[in-house]
Amino acid sequence: MIQTSQDRLVPASIAIPKVIQNVAKVIQFFSNKLATLFSVKLFSTPVKFPIPEREKTMWKSAQKSRLMLPDLQQEIEILTYGFSKKKVLLVHGWCGRSTQLFMIADKLLENGYMVISFDAPAHGNSDGKNASMPDFIDSIQAINRKFGPFDAAVGHSLGGMSLYSAIAEGFEVKSVVSIGSGDTISGVMQNFIKNLSLQPKIAQKLKKYYDKKHQIDIDIYSSSVQAKKVKIPALVIHDSLDGDVPVSCAYRIRQNLEKGSILITKGFGHTKILRDKNLTARIVSFIKNNE
Repeated sequence: MIQTSQDRLVPASIAIPKVIQNVAKVIQFFSNKLATLFSVKLFSTPVKFPIPEREKTMWKSAQKSRLMLPDLQQEIEILTYGFSKKKVLLVHGWCGRSTQLFMIADKLLENGYMVISFDAPAHGNSDGKNASMPDFIDSIQAINRKFGPFDAAVGHSLGGMSLYSAIAEGFEVKSVVSIGSGDTISGVMQNFIKNLSLQPKIAQKLKKYYDKKHQIDIDIYSSSVQAKKVKIPALVIHDSLDGDVPVSCAYRIRQNLEKGSILITKGFGHTKILRDKNLTARIVSFIKNNE
């Protein structure tokens, strides 16, 4: 799909308040080190949003349970939606929640699947105040041990990134779908620092902070890198006007998948894409065709 100069990106789903941007710029004026630490705090602290009315049917109908994550010593909330031997795991993105992919969940139920979703650490009703991508991956692995095996998995944004890494590390499913997934961790950080109105060098310092913390180059978790280890059928979905994550991420991921296919939409942006009936049907059809 060709994007013309007349096309405008759909505004970011989560805008950083102007007051926070101003505070960040003042801190940066006095100290790059303090600006980096301020960025670390913001980058690792998700904003919790109330469940919209449209998601409450899933919330009320699903069975709820708690699962302890041994490494974090924190509990996460699990939703079990429907009952079937065929199971699909849904993984929300940053600042998301277990019911955010409700339309996909409903369509899966109609087609005979049971859905497992969850609030990631520090999201929704799960424990914690801070989170990171490794926490999402740990959650996926813990849920698989408790509720698996799964036939398929669907992830949105950071949830998609986490699924590629989890599959590369041994999480077994027959197919995977990513929607609006980011690619490189450094790219995510650069976009975050840009939205925070700070200088690009703060993004470099932010990455160095996390590299040191985890004792690795965190870009090994990049979706396009992990995709090389994903041997199952994978559907990469992205909107060309996504204002949160560039569509170029989708093309890089697809290039490195052994059995990948790509679906580019136009005009939905980063989150509205989750609520399109035609797209939901395409996702379920892809999963059924790869049982």
